[in-house]
Formats: sequence, C-alpha cells, structure tokens
Amino acid sequence: MKNILISSFLVTLLSLSGTSTHCPSLCSCNRNQTDCSDLTQAASFDTILDQLPANTIILILSRNNFTTVEPGSFSNLKNLLHLDLSRNLLSTINPGCFSNLSGLVRLDLSRNLLSILFPSSFSQLRNLEFLDLSVNLLVKLPVYLFSDLSNLKKLVLRDNRLKELNADQFKSLAQLRHLDLSINSLNYIPTHLLDELHDLVWLVLKSNSLKRLDRASLEPATALQNLLLDGNPWNCNCNLIPLKHRLEWIIYRDLRSLPMELFRHCYPPYLETRTRSASEGYPAAPAECVRQRYRAVSVRRATATVVVAGVVCSVVCVLMVVTATYGCIYATLVAHQQQELLRENSQQLIVGKQPEQEEKQELITAIGKGDEATESVGWFAFPPEVCV
Repeated sequence: MKNILISSFLVTLLSLSGTSTHCPSLCSCNRNQTDCSDLTQAASFDTILDQLPANTIILILSRNNFTTVEPGSFSNLKNLLHLDLSRNLLSTINPGCFSNLSGLVRLDLSRNLLSILFPSSFSQLRNLEFLDLSVNLLVKLPVYLFSDLSNLKKLVLRDNRLKELNADQFKSLAQLRHLDLSINSLNYIPTHLLDELHDLVWLVLKSNSLKRLDRASLEPATALQNLLLDGNPWNCNCNLIPLKHRLEWIIYRDLRSLPMELFRHCYPPYLETRTRSASEGYPAAPAECVRQRYRAVSVRRATATVVVAGVVCSVVCVLMVVTATYGCIYATLVAHQQQELLRENSQQLIVGKQPEQEEKQELITAIGKGDEATESVGWFAFPPEVCV
C-alpha cells in the first residue's frame, strides 16, 4: 500500500513538471522576461518555444531569421502579455497563429516582409492594445482584419505600400487613440473611414499621395488633437478650402486662421505636368471659388459655444438694463431735489420781501402825517399876517 502511494505521488509530480520552468540555453531570462533575439546559432522557431518557461510575460524574438509562425506555436504561453517578432523574415501571418494568446497586450511585427494577411490573422486578441505593422510590404488589408481588436489603442501601419483603405477598415476600433498611416501610397481617404473613431487623438497621414482630403472625413474624430499632413502633393483648388476651414475649426481655440502657406507641398493645377487629360479638368481657381455653406461639424462644441455666448450676452444685457435703470432713477431723484431747492429759495425770497414792503408803507404813512403836523404847527406859530 505504501509503495502504491509513493508511485502515485511520483506520477503527480511528473505530470506537474511537464511544463518547463528553465530558461533556454540560447536565451536570457530576467524574472518574467525572456529575450531570444539575435540568436547566433541556428535554432528552429518551435524548438525555442518548447523550451520557454510557462510563466513568461514578455517574449522578445526579434532580429532572427524566422520565416513563418504556425498556428498553436504559443499554446504553452498562456500568461504572455508582450510579444516582439520584429526584424525577422515573416512574409505572412497564418490564421489563428495567436489564438491561444487571449491576454496579449502588445504585438510587434514591424520590419518584416509581410505582404499577405488573412481576416483571422489576429483573431481572438480582444485584449490587444498595441499593434505595430510598420515597415512591411502590405499593399491591401482585409476588410475585417481588426474585427476582434476591440480594445486596440494604437495601430501603426507606417511605411508600407498601402494604396487604398476600405471605409469599414477600422469600424471595430472604437477605442483607438493613435493611428499612423504615414509613408504609404494612399491617394484617397474614404469619407466614413473614421466614423467609429470618436476617441482618436493622433492621426498621421504624412508622406502619402493625397491631393485632397474631404473635410467630412475628419468630422467624426471629435477628440482629434494631432493631425500630420505634410509631405503630400496637395492641389491648390476649391477642394482644399473646406479642409482649411475644418482645420481652423479644430484649432479655433488657439489660432484664428490657418494660412494657406502652411501647405508647403501645395501645387496649383497649372504647375502640374501638362500630360494630364484636358477632359479631366480642374475646379475653379481659389480666387473664383464660391464659398460653400458648411453644416455644423461638431454639435457638442457648437452647442457649448452657443450656450456660453448666450450666457455672456444675457449678463451684458442685464448689466446694461440695470445701469440704465439706475441712471434714470438717479437723474429723477436729482431733478426732484433741485426742484425742491428752487421752491424753498423762492419762498424765502417772497417771505423776505413782505417785511420790507410793510416797513416802507409805514414809513410813507409816517412821513405824510408828519408834514400835516408841521403845517398846522407852523400856521399857529406864524400867522399869515406876520409873514406878510
């Protein structure tokens, strides 16, 4: 019985130790990070993965000569969060290659030879936040390539050979904040490409083949703060004016207007090659452009602006009414006070003149009586006979 228990215990230990916990001899391990880059000795991709510790969180496999990744290659790395496969010779990503890495947060596939991707190349990576596909040979992307990447925050497609994008290309990337499409061959941005990217802050479109950009393409990106457009052969015609006004709207808090001179690579139609067919024609020159009527591009900003302007105008109007009312009341009180003062002064003058007139009348009466008395006294004192 004791031997049976010991045997079962050993079997349990062997089963638990089936997963490797040692660092491969060709790699360097530091806690939960395993660096297998710049391998000097030839080693197969599967051989290295079979030797990796199961608790690996960060795995660096850059600067090797790996040409392919087979489905299920990372089946023993359930805890992997960061995978770096940059600077290899990968030409394609087969469907389901990363399906076992549901917790993966960062995936770097930059500087490879990728030219073919499948709609399910990144399936089940619902926690992925960063995806770098820069410096590859991608010409076209499957429409639903990013359909499972609902948590993606940053997507880098810089320096590829992309010529066009589908309007639904980024439809599932509602949380995307940084999109880099620079150094490609894009000559047109679909009007509804950014419809679901309401949190987009960075948009890089520099060094493409854009000659025009519809202002309606930028309207859904209400959180946009950084827009890089340099290095494009813009056409200086009426089609560019709406973009100028849209950019002014985006930065209206910091800049009143956007000079046309900022479009350094902007060429008037008559300076382009004259091999262009005359039937294609060009829109009118900027001097002949008719100002278009623009609809509201940001309801939230427009509403806030109207509300603030209304409040300010209301306050100013109230202050003006209060000031005018106070002025009228003050003027009325001052006029009333002046009238009272005038009335009091006139009454005092009238009262002051009455005693003088009475005294004068009494004096005149007294003088008259005095004359009569003098005559009577003189008559008795000096009779007429004596005077003769």
